[in-house]
Amino acid sequence: MDIYGGYTPVLDSLLKQMLDYFRKENQLHQEKTGDSLYEHLIGRVKRPESMLEKCQRKELPVTPKSALKENRDSVGIRVVCNFIDDIYTCIDLIKEWDDVEIVKQKDYITNAKPNGYRSYHMILDVERPEEDIVGNTPGHYYVEVQLRTIAMDTWASLEHEMKYKHKIKNPEMIGKELKRVADELASCDVSMQTLRHLIREED
Repeated sequence: MDIYGGYTPVLDSLLKQMLDYFRKENQLHQEKTGDSLYEHLIGRVKRPESMLEKCQRKELPVTPKSALKENRDSVGIRVVCNFIDDIYTCIDLIKEWDDVEIVKQKDYITNAKPNGYRSYHMILDVERPEEDIVGNTPGHYYVEVQLRTIAMDTWASLEHEMKYKHKIKNPEMIGKELKRVADELASCDVSMQTLRHLIREED
């Protein structure tokens, strides 16, 4: 079966729309300040087999409604910024988008997860001209956004690799080391932010 129920073209279009929004904001920010809002920007529509597995893992019916309404990450965007301040600038800009409503946000930068994970997560409800899975026109579709610094993103990639490699010899030791490194990287992020402010005060 098609876990997205034929909505894949809408999800592809939604992904392009959201990436375009971020690129436009970045262009305007560059023209205004000379700085980029982010270092890189990536997005994806979750692969059908991954969405199928997620529905099964969460004991949800394997249906398009579960994929598009119960799970809220069919479309995902990751914004990787140079500095912590840039993350919060992006968040402020997202709040101003007319056809986007923030339905959930979690600040794992201010309040890191116990394992050291840091990132800012948002679930957006985006209005689209197409009908949605529950029959609304205009339709409403969810987009998950993660905002991180380069250091946070590097750490998360390593932690993800550990999580999905099941034959690690010393998982407890590696977990402790990962937490220690996460704290060091967080300290570096704060120091970099402070240095940036000091440099700009000199100007």
